Amino acid sequence: MEWIHSLVSDWQLLADLSFADLVLWVRLRDDDGWAAVAQMRPTTGPTAFQNDLVEVVLRDDVNSTGSRSLLRVEGRRALIDRAWWEGRICRDGDPDWSGGVPVREETIPVRRGGRLIGVIQRSTNLSSARTPSRLELTYLQSAGDLAQMIAEGSFPFSDQGPIMVRSPRVGDGLLRLDRNGEVVYASPNALSAYRRLGLAADLVGARLDRITLELAAPGEARDENLTYTASGRAPEEAEVEARGVTVQLRSIPLTIDGARIGALVMVRDVTELRCRERELMTKDATIREIHHRVKNNLQTVAALLRLQSRRLDNHEARTALDEAVGRVGSIAIVHEMLSHTPDEVVDFDDIADRVVQMAAEVSSTGETVVPRRVGGFGLLNALVATPLSMVLAELVQNAVEHGLGQGPGQIEVRVRRFDGDPNLSDASSLELAVSDDGEGLPEDFDLENTTSLGLQIVRTLVVGELGGTLAVKPKDSGGTEVTIGLPLGREEGEVPG
Repeated sequence: MEWIHSLVSDWQLLADLSFADLVLWVRLRDDDGWAAVAQMRPTTGPTAFQNDLVEVVLRDDVNSTGSRSLLRVEGRRALIDRAWWEGRICRDGDPDWSGGVPVREETIPVRRGGRLIGVIQRSTNLSSARTPSRLELTYLQSAGDLAQMIAEGSFPFSDQGPIMVRSPRVGDGLLRLDRNGEVVYASPNALSAYRRLGLAADLVGARLDRITLELAAPGEARDENLTYTASGRAPEEAEVEARGVTVQLRSIPLTIDGARIGALVMVRDVTELRCRERELMTKDATIREIHHRVKNNLQTVAALLRLQSRRLDNHEARTALDEAVGRVGSIAIVHEMLSHTPDEVVDFDDIADRVVQMAAEVSSTGETVVPRRVGGFGLLNALVATPLSMVLAELVQNAVEHGLGQGPGQIEVRVRRFDGDPNLSDASSLELAVSDDGEGLPEDFDLENTTSLGLQIVRTLVVGELGGTLAVKPKDSGGTEVTIGLPLGREEGEVPG
């Protein structure tokens, strides 16, 4: 299975070099037929199969029925069987016209450690056939070598890691090396990339490793894999920089019957890509630094308010300043978390615990209030996290000051998150409840006309800014419970428009 996964992750290379569709067939568990488990279309030529064949089953005793492309597979079933039983590449000299266009078929046995594990069906659409150019002849020759390596079990490479999406492809630029590492063919795109590096001479006939090292910018830290990659002796990837240009190389050693016959080196100019990546890294660092400075400034403001509070004799004024300290501090906690993350998403559970503890400490005179959290918020966008932190701080403060009357008691923060199914376009939502076991609500309480600044702030943030719902009700067992419902959108922490 690992070998098949490795093959499928890299067989776009074979499809592009062959100008052909590839279908991987494996034997059924009961060994009475074939199943198509993977398919790849070429980016360099027209497809031979308009319909997908993955999950198609061809049994030995029952003929399948289906589309024209499937009928073509049934007609060439003998080639798949021959490649499997004879253990060699099988070709059909006559084009197949069953699909309405001429298609040449070929089957390649897939071998792993001397054991056959599948067959690749290679189908070439000949509708646009013409006299091949030097580039196309090189592609086809290289495809033949790769097919032979697959049949021998030497491709894909067992010591090579997963192929990245951004690795160079055939169309980006191709160099063909001989066994000595000299370039025998250079595609126009590959030659253009080396011209941008500063190459003045022709690549054909030159040792690629020497040319590449000579072009590398002096004094620059060179990729340690550059020599191995440019020589084509190892399946490696590397980058070379010169004159402000970055070129990515990927080498594919070619070995037939255990003997090295040369190598393929894919070349891709990634200058603009690396520039954008550096710009994004710089922007991310700048944004994190801004969050850090905002956090420091907010902490300074909180310290000044706290200092001013200590100088006041009026109890009402001191209480107002202490509450302002809590509000500023809750926002500072969010910015502190954002200064440590590469994006605008934070784990709100840590923020919630710190905000709840801070609000309880600011509002109580001793360690008599026991706050606790049940459930998890998960990851939230900063646009949600900042107002939600203020909402949470206000609710805990109100619970301590008004619900418990600054006396002993318990405060519970209960949270439930509902993540919708993105395939069904379901929106995610969050339900938050803050409750206490205190005196409960006064008989004449009216949320719409309350004079409490804290609840007015909560209502403005929840209903006005976050588009949520707010409800305040007495608990059956005594005390008060405030319930909030927040829509998060179809993505993590997305604020509804």
